[in-house]
Amino acid sequence: MASETIELRGHIIDSLILPKVLDQILTRGATFKIAEIKVGQNRVDQSFARIEVTAPSSDDLNDLIRRLLQHGAEVVKKNDVELGLAPADGIFPHDFYVTTNQQTFVRLKGREVEVRPSTMDSAIAIEGDTARAVKFFDVREGAKIVVGHNGVRVVPVQRSTSHTSLFEFVNRTIGADEPKGPLIRELGNELTRARDGDGRIAVVAGPALVRTGAGEHLQRLIEQKFVNRLFAGNTFAVFDVERALYGTALGFHPKHALAGGGHENHIRATNVIRECGGITSAVEKEILKDGVMHSCVKHNVDMVLTGSIRDDAPIPGVTTDVVEAQKVMRDKLSDITHVLLLGTVEHSMAVATLLAPSVKTVCVDIDPWAVERVIENQPFQSIGLVTDVAPFLRELAEVLCPGKKGQRSSAGT
Repeated sequence: MASETIELRGHIIDSLILPKVLDQILTRGATFKIAEIKVGQNRVDQSFARIEVTAPSSDDLNDLIRRLLQHGAEVVKKNDVELGLAPADGIFPHDFYVTTNQQTFVRLKGREVEVRPSTMDSAIAIEGDTARAVKFFDVREGAKIVVGHNGVRVVPVQRSTSHTSLFEFVNRTIGADEPKGPLIRELGNELTRARDGDGRIAVVAGPALVRTGAGEHLQRLIEQKFVNRLFAGNTFAVFDVERALYGTALGFHPKHALAGGGHENHIRATNVIRECGGITSAVEKEILKDGVMHSCVKHNVDMVLTGSIRDDAPIPGVTTDVVEAQKVMRDKLSDITHVLLLGTVEHSMAVATLLAPSVKTVCVDIDPWAVERVIENQPFQSIGLVTDVAPFLRELAEVLCPGKKGQRSSAGT
């Protein structure tokens, strides 16, 4: 048998940290003994617990402790981190520590150093007196990589005690049969505070947003400065341009059935943008006069566009190398405080894995499973809405931009 003493501190009761830790211990065949516990008497008071954990073997204990660290457990015995050398480019040493997106510290020469950035599913590279989260493509042969769990401390996000945050009271998925109006109004207040303060708002948009006719509502948000950065795939950009030029999105018109020759229009739209040299150039040449892409250019919204194996051809400005795309997205998300994930499962999941745990996240999709998967990595900072993206954006635009319909061209009508 092998034993280790851990400590938990903070809002470990109302944030459900203590029960999660005890559940992890029991489900992995270990036992625990609570040596000391102090429970805060008021909502703002912090709690404390010291727990002795016993596992069948040292290997079992080490594996368990690594998992408990992710919930904020601290090993009582303070040691510096253990390091291993990367055996080759793109390969981590055996038993390397795998990060979460929680704030993480490592102990170097008797002092704690924060790991930057807070990125999940990475290793920790030690470079001098600094600690950096690295992906496989970042690591080089001979790099010093943290192995095991010694000297690692994780600070999990805990439930807010301010009684003022929308995310404090909701923090769950709102089903298709539940009312969403009051929540959307509160979300409008939250986004207004972010826009008028130090917040940075990102939107992750899927092709369904254009096909359902919701693009005009997103344009209203852009025009009123509620979007700082747009993340989307090549398909979204092409459909938006197609709608602006020909009134269709993959052959569908928002007010009619299939449009004549509409199945060709996304290819023709791609050709127009490629001929212009990119979206910005098409706007400057007044060839592209409407749509979300047009509004982004006119209102200086940063567009982060990535490609897919399904694309017919990428338009200029789209990053097609997936490794490079991940690097760009991680960099562009580093200052974001709020993100709306709208109608795109894969893109939303990709973005969610790159977010810091403090980012307030709203995911909107018609698929309940997709919503649950996307928001599971943002404890106490996420809200999911199971609904079509068009009515959600329409109501949010009315809340944030009442009476402001924007400047719409007659393109494609």
